[in-house]
Amino acid sequence: MTNTPDVLTEEVADVAMGLLIATLREFVKADRYLRSGHWMTQQFPLSVGSLRDRTVGIVGMGRIGQAIGRRLEASRVPVVYHSRHPAAGVSYKHYPDLVEMAKAVDTLVVIVPGGPATAKMINADVMKALGPRGVIINVARGSVVDEEAMIAALKSGTILAAGLDVFANEPKVPDELCAMQNVVLLPHIGSASVVTRNAMDQLVVDNLKAWFAGKAPLTPIAETPVKGR
Repeated sequence: MTNTPDVLTEEVADVAMGLLIATLREFVKADRYLRSGHWMTQQFPLSVGSLRDRTVGIVGMGRIGQAIGRRLEASRVPVVYHSRHPAAGVSYKHYPDLVEMAKAVDTLVVIVPGGPATAKMINADVMKALGPRGVIINVARGSVVDEEAMIAALKSGTILAAGLDVFANEPKVPDELCAMQNVVLLPHIGSASVVTRNAMDQLVVDNLKAWFAGKAPLTPIAETPVKGR
C-alpha cells in the first residue's frame, strides 16, 4: 500500500493559517456585513481577536504541523506543541500533557491523524483549560474534537471561537454550528486545490510505474511494508 505524503503538506498548512486568521479577524462576518449594505451606514466593529497577541499550541507535529509552525514563526507568533513524543529536529517547547499545554496557550491548531487513539482528544477539559480567549482550529479529522463539548463551550463562552475544516459526521454539520457567528466553517477543503490534487494524482501514477517496473513504490505506508521489491 502507498500514500501521498508531502504533496499536500503546504496546501493544508496554508488552509490552517487562512482559517486561523479568518476566524480571529472575523472575515466571514465582515464579508456578510459588507454585502448586506451595513457598511454604508456604520463601520464594521473592531474584531476581538488578533494574531498579534496569541500563543499557538499545535496538536501534532508531523509534516503538516511543522509547516504550520514555520508559517506562525514567520508571523512572529510564539509556538509550542503537543505530541506523544518530542519531534526530532523541532525546537518548539514540547508538552506531553495536552491539558497543560492548553493552559499555557490561547489557540489550538489541531493536525493529528484520526482513529481510536485520538478520538475526542480535544474535550471539555481541554477547552476549559484553553479559556475564554480560546480559539480552536481543526484541519485534522472531525473525530479528534468532541463536537458536542465544543458547541457547548462556544455557546457558554468557555472558548471564544473556532475555525473548522472537518466535522464528526461529514457532510452533515450540526445546525447549531451553522447558526453561530463565532465560527468559520469549511467543507473539508484542506488539500482541495487543482495544483495539489494533480500532484497527488501524479504520485499515484509514479508509484504504479515503479511497481510494474519491479521496483519498490516511492511512498509505501510504513505499516504495510512491500515484500520482495
